[in-house]
Amino acid sequence: MAGRTVLGIIGGSGLYQIEGLTQARWETVDSPFGAPSDALLTGNLDGVDVVFLPRHGRGHVLSPSTINYRANIDALKRLGCTDVLSVSACGSLREDLPPGHFVLVDQFIDRTFAREKSFFGPGLVAHVSVAHPVCPKLLDALARAASAENIAHQVGGTYLVMEGPQFSTLAESRLYRSWGCDVIGMTNMPEAKLAREAELPYATIAMVTDYDCWHPDQTHVDVATILRVMHDNVAHARRLLRSVIPLLGPERRPSPAFVERALEHAIITAPGARDPAQLARLDAVAGRVLGR
Repeated sequence: MAGRTVLGIIGGSGLYQIEGLTQARWETVDSPFGAPSDALLTGNLDGVDVVFLPRHGRGHVLSPSTINYRANIDALKRLGCTDVLSVSACGSLREDLPPGHFVLVDQFIDRTFAREKSFFGPGLVAHVSVAHPVCPKLLDALARAASAENIAHQVGGTYLVMEGPQFSTLAESRLYRSWGCDVIGMTNMPEAKLAREAELPYATIAMVTDYDCWHPDQTHVDVATILRVMHDNVAHARRLLRSVIPLLGPERRPSPAFVERALEHAIITAPGARDPAQLARLDAVAGRVLGR
């Protein structure tokens, strides 16, 4: 949809703030789905309105399984976000994707099991397509920005999302490699699915911190090693974000994948059978199609 860009940025491990915003202020957002991970930092960068949310909270106080993904996406939608970029630390499942490399993923495999995965449910049922979960407009902008900043990256790839908080067993790591996955992490599902339900174009910057445990030179993953690599990765991520924001620009272009109309034919519950309480909770996420 036309109009102004309001870019939502979800910061992963190590990225808890965005520097350089003008008119910056932290805003507390109340969501009917509970508390978001933190207050949200709003401001403007290069003429583009930005809303930043630290996924784990400032100080990294939330584990991947305890993040309220629904509240996070709902809060971004309530603050008017039109597009969402996600930053995520991950492990590599391929020899040619070493620590420090970025993967601009275009597919996910969801192996999580302890999280609320949909805004919809009893009283208001909907089914959206997530065949192509990443917006090509955002993916293209990220690829151009990464090239301009000379950041080692791969365009396209599959991100295996595990539950955590423990890292993989060797057998699991080998299994995921046999599936053809490129990287493994703990946070982008159900985040990407919820963004689609909220009709928000979404893309991920996956920052490789380690080789998981399959690699013969890395028989186990430890936090100390990850933190060393993460420091450099976050510096590159900040450069990438600074570069991609002007490419998206203040005047918004719609997603070529029609993400903004994902709910057009998704709600299956008959109007007369819809739960009023569910309708009220979905005023931001689905207000366009529910007439709210």
